[in-house]
Amino acid sequence: MAERLKHKVLEKDQAVDLVAGPDSYKDLPRLLALTDNNQKAVNVLLSLDETYADITPVRLNQNSVTAFVSIMRGCDNMCTYCIVPFTRGRERSRPVKSIVDEVKRLAEQGVREVTLLGQNVNSYRDISEQTTISHGTSLAKGFRTVYKQKIGGLRFADLLDRVADVHPELRVRFTSPHPKDFPDEVLEVIQSRPNVCKSLHLPAQSGNSEVLERMRRGYTREAYLELVDHIRDMIPSVALSSDFICGFCGETEEQFQDTLSLMRTVGYNTAYLFPYSMREKTTAHRRYEDDVPSEVKQRRLEEMITLFRTQVEMINKAQIGKQQLILVEGVSKRSTQNLMGRNDSNIKVIFPKTELPTLTDPNAQEQMKPGDYIVVKINAATSQVLKGIPLYHTTLAENHRNTHSHVICK
Repeated sequence: MAERLKHKVLEKDQAVDLVAGPDSYKDLPRLLALTDNNQKAVNVLLSLDETYADITPVRLNQNSVTAFVSIMRGCDNMCTYCIVPFTRGRERSRPVKSIVDEVKRLAEQGVREVTLLGQNVNSYRDISEQTTISHGTSLAKGFRTVYKQKIGGLRFADLLDRVADVHPELRVRFTSPHPKDFPDEVLEVIQSRPNVCKSLHLPAQSGNSEVLERMRRGYTREAYLELVDHIRDMIPSVALSSDFICGFCGETEEQFQDTLSLMRTVGYNTAYLFPYSMREKTTAHRRYEDDVPSEVKQRRLEEMITLFRTQVEMINKAQIGKQQLILVEGVSKRSTQNLMGRNDSNIKVIFPKTELPTLTDPNAQEQMKPGDYIVVKINAATSQVLKGIPLYHTTLAENHRNTHSHVICK
């Protein structure tokens, strides 16, 4: 925002005296001193190494049992529609130690779920310390990049494994990834760690290979579907989410139908659906024409939404009768008589507020509270939420042992 509007707000509108980008916070004393002398001050330069690793974030909701932890900034993928490389700069990652230390502090404060954040979170690469790792970046089969192979550094699989090791009762999620950065090393950590959620975001953007090429996504429809099959082979219980854009430059009706068919083929638990909106400074802005009419984009968006809601309602209703592990987050927004939490798939679950048998004494009862793990039997579902009956208190580790022993017995 600061980079894009600096000339307008400083010179044309003369609305402000100072414009500072996110990486210029250390320069604020100098910038403020300039304004004291009635000068305009601006610094919107993007740093190649600023990760905010030495800043402890302020948690606005101290009572929340979930938290977000930023692990990297920027993106090197240069998708033609995307403004992120121009507003957030090149990829740079926080040191592993600073991330693990932050997660430890959060766990000590009672947080029971952390989400690791980054514009391209699973391309994480910590080069702050000397390591013996000399191999290049591992990509999923059939995927490619626009940049040269990166050598050395601790990768996302290393970080994910260390974060999962912080506390056995701390659930771990991450977003937003790129499909290319799901090599087997990452999938093996997800599969083997009980507290790493089996819920993956695989942004497809389009189901047509020609459109994907114009978007510069680095894969074809076939490679994407092969990755989906491979992930489901390794993690059978995985829940998948995705992003889709309709009406990208030059997208024909036939190409859009490929997107709908991809959605039908995969069957997503969650989807984020958007009509294309051209951004200045992107490659698409320089190279392509935004030639799909707005009414066509809107119609295609509505078709995607209708298809997704139909599919996800069937997926959710298939959960009826099953027992799921839920992390209690708080009171439901619609009724104080109900609580809400999320399952491993990151789907919201609503259940009545009541006392449940304790973990240590089945004959004793205690109220549920945020941060508790409970088992809920699902008895109703819509396209947006699951509803159920709470059965008993448990822990993440205990539930894994019970589930694992049940699978072995079967």
